[in-house]
Formats: sequence, C-alpha cells, structure tokens
Amino acid sequence: MLVLWRPPATSIPTPAQARITMTPSTFFSRFSRDRPGSAPGAASGAARSVLALAAAIVAFALAALTAVAPPPMPSESQLLQSYLEQHAQSIEVDDDVAVAAVTRDGYGATPGIDTLVAGGTNYDWAKLVLLLGGFPITDNNVTVFTRWMRQENYVDDWWNRNNPLNNGWGSGGGGGLGSYDNLVIAAENAAEALNTLPKYSGIVAAFRADSPTATTENAIWFSGWASGMYNNGAHWSYTEVPVVKAPPEAW
Repeated sequence: MLVLWRPPATSIPTPAQARITMTPSTFFSRFSRDRPGSAPGAASGAARSVLALAAAIVAFALAALTAVAPPPMPSESQLLQSYLEQHAQSIEVDDDVAVAAVTRDGYGATPGIDTLVAGGTNYDWAKLVLLLGGFPITDNNVTVFTRWMRQENYVDDWWNRNNPLNNGWGSGGGGGLGSYDNLVIAAENAAEALNTLPKYSGIVAAFRADSPTATTENAIWFSGWASGMYNNGAHWSYTEVPVVKAPPEAW
C-alpha cells in the first residue's frame, strides 16, 4: 500500500500572513529575541544605543552650523565709503579758465537793550537811544550823541537826574530839569521826543542818514533843543568823550 505524506494545510503561510508590520518595538524585540543568547532587557539597551547615536549626530550637525558664523554687518562709515567709491564723480576744467571774484555782502550785529544796560556806560546809553529811535548805530551817530550828552550834563555825572539830555518830554520838569525813574525810561522818552516833535525833524533825518558829524551837529544846534542853541555851535566840544559808567541803580 502506497502512502503519500502531505504537510498540514495550515503549515504554509498565506501571502497575507507573510506580511509583517515592523515597528521600532517589534524590531528591537525581534532583534533581541533572534540574537543567540540574548537576555531579557537587551532590546531596550539596543534602543538606547541607537538613540544615543542619533543624538550625537544631531549635536554634531548643530555644532557644524554654528561654527560657520556669518560675517559681521558693515558699519555706516563703511557703507558710505563703499557708496562713494562706487559713485565717484570727477570734473574737468580747462587750463585757461579764469578765477572769478565773488562779492560777498557784509553783515553786522545790533546790540539789544539788555546788552546795553549791562554795559552801563554813556556810550551804551547813546546807543540805546539810537536803537529805540530806529536810527543806525554807527560811529558818526554815536560820536555826535556822546558829544551832545556832554554839552547837556558833562561827563562825570552824565546820568544826573536820570536825564542825560535834559529832556522835558515826559520828565515832568519844564526846561528839561525833570527826572526819570531810570535811564531806560529816559532813553525811551528821548527817542520818542525826537520822532514826535516836528522841530526835531532835521536831527532825525541826519541820524537816519548816518550823516557826517558836522551835519548832524548843525541840525542839533538849530533845532531848538537848547534855547541858546549852544551859542550857534560855539559852545561845543570836539574832543573825544571818555567812557564813564553809571551806577547800577541808575538803570
């Protein structure tokens, strides 16, 4: 009798049974199980080894990235210099070009009231009247004004009664014998009198035109400011007027 042997039908896996899904835990489990003589817990040790290796690779990559640092940004001066070098311009001039003369306007400065008060001299008071009267502060005008003050109140006591020109306008004294509270008020009244009364128009015109000293002085003599007209100019000194400072309380 002939007997043929057949393996059991269930011993041959089907294709579906042959497909096995491999996960990390499955891999490490099989890795440890299939190794001869593997002990329990060997799979977790292998996993730790692999993870440590991966961490070392990542750390090395990060170190390589940070080791190659970008170059520093250029400063503003370096950027400006680079721009100038890239946009440099030049100009060519013929050898026969003549140099042209340039006329420049002059300039000057006018002192203010506070500056003149701080100076406190007879010259400062003369400039203060010119300033308040709208007259140019020039050497001619200041020279005439200080001579005029000397004829009215001399020099050493030119601030007498705070009325250097013996002005009756606003001083409350007939014939110019009144007084003012301070020298600033006296300057304001002197400037106002000159610009208000028609008989002083010749003085005003001469000061505004910065006329020669002789022209302005002649206008003062015959203006009626002084009743004796300074003896038609005979009582008039032409020597240089010394600088004398008034006491602070006069201002």
